[in-house]
Amino acid sequence: MILVTGGAGFIGSNFVLDWLATRDEPVLNLDALTYAGNRANLAALESDARHVFVHGDIGDRALLDRLLAEHRPRAIVHFAAESHVDRSIHGPGAFIKTNVEGTFTLLEAARAHWSALEGEAKARFRFHHVSTDEVYGSLAPDAQAFTEDHAYEPNSPYSASKAASDHLVRAWHHTYGLPVHTTNCSNNYGPFHFPEKLIPLMIVNALAGKPLPIYGDGMQVRDWLYVGDHCSAIREVLERGRVGETYNVGGWNEMPNREIVSQVCALLDELRPSPAGPYARLVTHVKDRPGHDRRYAIDARKIERELGWRPAETFASGIRKTVQWYLDHADWVAAVQSGSYRDWVARNYDKRSA
Repeated sequence: MILVTGGAGFIGSNFVLDWLATRDEPVLNLDALTYAGNRANLAALESDARHVFVHGDIGDRALLDRLLAEHRPRAIVHFAAESHVDRSIHGPGAFIKTNVEGTFTLLEAARAHWSALEGEAKARFRFHHVSTDEVYGSLAPDAQAFTEDHAYEPNSPYSASKAASDHLVRAWHHTYGLPVHTTNCSNNYGPFHFPEKLIPLMIVNALAGKPLPIYGDGMQVRDWLYVGDHCSAIREVLERGRVGETYNVGGWNEMPNREIVSQVCALLDELRPSPAGPYARLVTHVKDRPGHDRRYAIDARKIERELGWRPAETFASGIRKTVQWYLDHADWVAAVQSGSYRDWVARNYDKRSA
């Protein structure tokens, strides 16, 4: 069995679903079910005995100790995190609590569990930490992409909290010998993405005839990684990655935000045309957010060289799958757009000047 933290969130739920679709090894899924954690993401596993869901917090040491003693997982895959830059600007405390203090508590529980193992069980145990390219800061337009040796230069409360968690994982390996891996990924997109992030927000707003808010000039560049490709990369690192190593995971798809929005609009024009005209009419440029990094880019050659991994999806194929998924799952979208979600969108966007 493996333990997955945050396995009801966007990337975590995709990983759990992919894992159980490709192998029979059971998953113990621990999630606090905050705003972005959603049991509906896992509805396909309701009758699957290989999936054990526990509603709980990674900061609860007693719960962690009990779960590790009872289920004795051979690996921990740590997704659980607060992960939205805008939310971290409005309320950084939650990011420190979950991403830093929560990771510390999980590492200590994992260290106690691993230390008590013997023989092959101890030798094969792994702690896999899932992180972000945002820890590296912002790149100049002509700068080389982030490699695993790039200095950490986080610029938001979110990226600073993830950088801190990365450093804790590294320290627990070098100080205590805990067998760890870390992956730093670029921007994910795909099914079950909570509609506060760029791509799902553009899709749901366009279908509702609402403005499509783009920060500043829209020329912030990101590397885009289809979530299914990210899941396959984590599986490869978990099984064959070198202990103590960091692997950057990217999609080789650098693109400015306004081009992303343009492609989403074009796909919606094709797949669900609006009688009011092209969706691009809804694009609205709004005041940029504080400390907005201009460019991220991942150099993913190390994971290709060592493990033979490359993304299977191009951006064109991945974004088409993503838009079609949202068109096919209107009930899921409606269910996550609760009063608290509407309040958040209003708080973050409604008062921004054009």
